Amino acid sequence: MCGIWALFGSDECLSVQCLSAMKIAHRGPDAFRFENVNGFTNCCFGFHRLAVVDQLYGMQPIRVKKFPYLWLCYNGEIYNFKQLQKQFGFEYQTLVDGEVILHLYNRGGIEQTASMLDGVFAFILLDTTNRKVFLARDTYGVRPLFKVLTDDGFLGVCSEAKGLINLKHSTSLCPKVEPFLPGHYEVLDLKPSGKVASVELVKFHSHKDEPLHTAFDTVENLPSGSFDLETVKSNIRILFENAVRKRLMAHRRIGCLLSGNLVAAVLLKLMKEININYPLQTFAIGMENSPDLLAARKVAAHIGSEHHEVIFNSEEGIQAIEDVIFSLETYDITTVRASIGMYLVSKYIRKKTDSVVIFSGEGSDELTQGYIYFHKAPSPEEAAEESERLLKELYLFDVLRADRTTAAHGLELRVPFLDHRFTSYYLSLPAELRIPKNGIEKYLLRQSFEDSNLLPKEILWRPKEAFSDGIASVKKSWFSILQDYIDQQVDDLLLEKAAEKYPFNPPKTKESYYYRQIFEKHYPGRSSWLPHYWMPRWVKATDPSARTLKHYKSATQE
Repeated sequence: MCGIWALFGSDECLSVQCLSAMKIAHRGPDAFRFENVNGFTNCCFGFHRLAVVDQLYGMQPIRVKKFPYLWLCYNGEIYNFKQLQKQFGFEYQTLVDGEVILHLYNRGGIEQTASMLDGVFAFILLDTTNRKVFLARDTYGVRPLFKVLTDDGFLGVCSEAKGLINLKHSTSLCPKVEPFLPGHYEVLDLKPSGKVASVELVKFHSHKDEPLHTAFDTVENLPSGSFDLETVKSNIRILFENAVRKRLMAHRRIGCLLSGNLVAAVLLKLMKEININYPLQTFAIGMENSPDLLAARKVAAHIGSEHHEVIFNSEEGIQAIEDVIFSLETYDITTVRASIGMYLVSKYIRKKTDSVVIFSGEGSDELTQGYIYFHKAPSPEEAAEESERLLKELYLFDVLRADRTTAAHGLELRVPFLDHRFTSYYLSLPAELRIPKNGIEKYLLRQSFEDSNLLPKEILWRPKEAFSDGIASVKKSWFSILQDYIDQQVDDLLLEKAAEKYPFNPPKTKESYYYRQIFEKHYPGRSSWLPHYWMPRWVKATDPSARTLKHYKSATQE
């Protein structure tokens, strides 16, 4: 996990523009480099490093003797760099996994490069010989990337929007900063002036398609075309274990958030198999006696991890709101609520432990239909469509939350549920196999691990609890605590006139108004970064919390 930043065709002094690069310093606390591009005095790269692999040669932009005309700045992990080396005979000069991007590009161009990478990534690749700039981002946008491109060809690229919003440019008062779309690459021509022109934006991978790099995977071909339940369950186990195993690539200590219980159980099993000689640190956050803390204790006791509980009170949570919204760069209601707990637990991990690479369960609810409102889906086909929509928008919601809250404290996130091969297989299964059954969401996933003894049965089959709710007591939800506080902060008259002040995504509640106010303070006029609020479907919901849904109430009252 790092922070990348680059400018092409800057009219302003680079030493002034460089100050913007410091806005993402939290993403790379170990080292910083600012480098001009030879022959292009108005082009430069900035890089903040979190050293997880190759402590010696891991600085960026990466340049190697074999390709002196290529410059690479990337944030991510490429899990199949060794398999690709073996397959194509690449001669690496460093131990950095991202070096494979240079070799793939030299061998087959940008389309093959992006399609062959098994991992999470956002990168800027400059080819000074062919005068091209390439941008690319992984399928689910696990690693963030933003860009600004003005009419006269000034390009700025950064891991977070906050590194671009204050850039100076002669022809534009407020250039449009926007997220770079996941699963896409862009080709831009680099002019002698250092300015650029966009040539094409290409979608290189759709989450339903089996990725090209499957051909070089360490897992042999699985039985395909058969939807026999036992075969399906076996394939799910094999592919999920493989997703966790490949993510063990790290020279820094590995930890795990215990909201991803299955992730932690599989992770610990695999760490023992490869003789990692330190105990797995697991983390859970909540208020005193919250459901998440109690469940996490049971999991930690069962798997034998070194468990840390982070207990916070409502005052600490409320005090963190502004810092959280600044980190997130969004005002989405459920994202802000859920981020507060994750932000505070990440802060604890950074200050009190030596774990740096943090596994988590993001993506499982979207992929395996874990949200409670899936019980209300009119048909299996519509549930499958909704699952795909949620996965497509992850970069705006849960993946955004998970990246920014951990990156704010210099941690690197690993999310095995969003493994390309695992997700494409799960989405290839018949729609009726993937729906909730017997009142239980994520039914197929739970069923697949039922006989593994990885988790206690009551934890494996525990009903869904939203992260922003599970951290509070059953008696009073976290969202109720927030609303009670905010009710005193926002006047009724302000809310009545909210649509006039904020015509795009107008706040409908005092809580959403409060978050929007803070967002606009830091990012004025940038409300379009959030196309719409996250809300459950098929139910008449006025609040995104699961605890407001009838199904949740009946489940907790039984």
